[in-house]
Amino acid sequence: MQSLTGTVESIVYRSDGDDFTVFRLVPARENVPVSVVGNFPAPLVGEELDLTGDWVEHSRFGRQFKAASCRRLAPTTVKGIERFLASGAIKGIGPATAARMVARFGDRTLEMLENYPHRLTEIEGIGAKKAAVIRASFAEHSDLREIMLFLETHGVTGAYAGRIYKHYGAAALAVLKENPYRLAAEVDGIGFRIADHIALALGHDKSDPARLTAGIEYALLQTAQTGHCCLPEEVLVQESAKLLGADAIDIAVCLAGLVRDNNLHTEDSQGTTLIYPGLLYHAETQVAARLKRLQERAFPAESGDAVRAVDAWEEREGITLAAAQREAVAAALRHGVLVLTGGPGTGKTVTVKGILAVLAEQGFKILLGAPTGRAAKRLSEACGREAATIHRLLEATGGREGAPQFLRDERTPLDADVVIIDEASMIDITLMYYLLRAVPEGCRFVLVGDVDQLPAVGPGSVLKDIIRSGTVPVVRLSEVFRQAGESVIVVNAHRINRGLFPDTRSSADFQFREVADEAAVAAAIVRLCGEELPAAGLDPLADVQVLSPMHRQQCGVENLNRLLQAALNPSTPARPSVGGGALRLGDKVMQTRNNYGKGVFNGDIGYIVGADSGIALVRYPDGDVLYEKAEIDELILAYAMSVHKSQGSEYPAVVMPLVAGHYIMLQRNLLYTAVTRAKQSVILLGTKAALNTALANDRTRRRYSLLAERLRGESLC
Repeated sequence: MQSLTGTVESIVYRSDGDDFTVFRLVPARENVPVSVVGNFPAPLVGEELDLTGDWVEHSRFGRQFKAASCRRLAPTTVKGIERFLASGAIKGIGPATAARMVARFGDRTLEMLENYPHRLTEIEGIGAKKAAVIRASFAEHSDLREIMLFLETHGVTGAYAGRIYKHYGAAALAVLKENPYRLAAEVDGIGFRIADHIALALGHDKSDPARLTAGIEYALLQTAQTGHCCLPEEVLVQESAKLLGADAIDIAVCLAGLVRDNNLHTEDSQGTTLIYPGLLYHAETQVAARLKRLQERAFPAESGDAVRAVDAWEEREGITLAAAQREAVAAALRHGVLVLTGGPGTGKTVTVKGILAVLAEQGFKILLGAPTGRAAKRLSEACGREAATIHRLLEATGGREGAPQFLRDERTPLDADVVIIDEASMIDITLMYYLLRAVPEGCRFVLVGDVDQLPAVGPGSVLKDIIRSGTVPVVRLSEVFRQAGESVIVVNAHRINRGLFPDTRSSADFQFREVADEAAVAAAIVRLCGEELPAAGLDPLADVQVLSPMHRQQCGVENLNRLLQAALNPSTPARPSVGGGALRLGDKVMQTRNNYGKGVFNGDIGYIVGADSGIALVRYPDGDVLYEKAEIDELILAYAMSVHKSQGSEYPAVVMPLVAGHYIMLQRNLLYTAVTRAKQSVILLGTKAALNTALANDRTRRRYSLLAERLRGESLC
């Protein structure tokens, strides 16, 4: 057995089931991180660990330290001070400056900040002006020292002190001592795992009711993040018991109390008790109720009038619609709610144009929207009308992630007679709730989307459930109007949707390059984006998008982003890093969570066009957005992205790995979604076995939801 001591740099993987964890650790007195694997709960970033184990050589991931035991070291005061100062809590101090300050003043660093701030000028890079800024910021947050030291003395990194103090102010210590599990629900960036670590370090019992409550709520939150609106009671009890290492009976008792106090909600369906968090229960019930009202209260056109209106538009435009297209245009006049679905090349755009024309001729005021900025832009260009994101239609003004604030709601509804939403398969139950809340009584509501694509990233399968309910008029376009010679991508998308092997020989626009080794696939993708595609006239940043089924492994999003950044935007003095992190000037980046204050949302893509003193300026299609140092962690590299994140977008060229390591995610609808993102060319790289796996796997994981049942008016107890 060998020993290894160091500081945790990042968490690569954690398993909820068996506590298996993979992380990067910077060994003591070294600068290069190493990979560590072990069967113990994931540590926290910044923690110091003493590990015992052996060095091993993994066939895929290379040299790793396989830890048999893990001992968390109580951090030294100097190290704790440095981590605290490097956390961004004090304006003007980043990791490099914090290291220099501690090297100069040691364990007296905070004393110097408080009582002798003029001595800060002894530090390289700190002049009198910067020293004054640092001193003023430190004085504003004098309580931070006490919080940081309190955390450090209990073996918890003081890097969290800034976030905790920012939320609670002078009451932070009282909250920590009384119920640290409040942090999970109330403090951005501190989830249940961190709150639980803090609580246990402070001496809270594993069977503490506050811990059980927080664990159950966290398990339900994880459920929502994997697409469910609710969870069977027995599954929730099992998952919570596994997560907490607690007795299932204790969990069941605590859960019963949460239901009794209306903190959680239940529905009985087909003999199964389903547990809902409050927000999702309210959202699902309200979506069903509002869709029913819109259906009932819209003033319908007579069937003959609708047909004549369609005939007149066809004659004016010189267009002959297919039968299903005519049906859809007429249905928009006859019904309060309509779903239009179909794959690529089936004429959805022409049909939407017809709907717009005949409704506008009737004097209706129409609003067009889509879930993302990219999808809204495509809709606007296709229809020649202004379109906006749903968030902009609703006039988002702020709010924490998951609890947005909108100016448009039932009190101040949208000024519209018709609301048409494209890419509706991307809409989760909460966003649909906020949207329908703002759709006025009597307004027509049209959802357009491809139901065969991946469901929304968030909870629910709203479009699929509405169709499945059988209560809303649905027109499905199935006739493909483009010829194979014109668009092999369209033809292959439909082949994939039927489980057939795509045609990869008749056109260079759709290629499958067989590469057996995953490292070779990753290298080939870098060559494609760095050399071959640019030589063909494509901009590797604007025109090419690499999509991957998974985040991890050699052909995962994270590793491909590192490789592509090094190839397309290498580190040079002219391209400085941003905030001391992995991002740099010129990078293609993605916003990872909704920031209502800045008006940027999860999945928005931009480019870093300015970087100075930890501040980044990101250029988005709708304008530039400034990020302070503490906000830069909302951004990640976007040279490669997951297929889920690509929904609603189109790119001239799509490049995608298909490798055995991504087996768990290889599904037909995922491959179909990726292929339909491309306008000009698709290049798949990997093995035929992986491609065949994706084609054969048409099993879509069930999402627990009762929206269809509520729309049908089925009796739920």
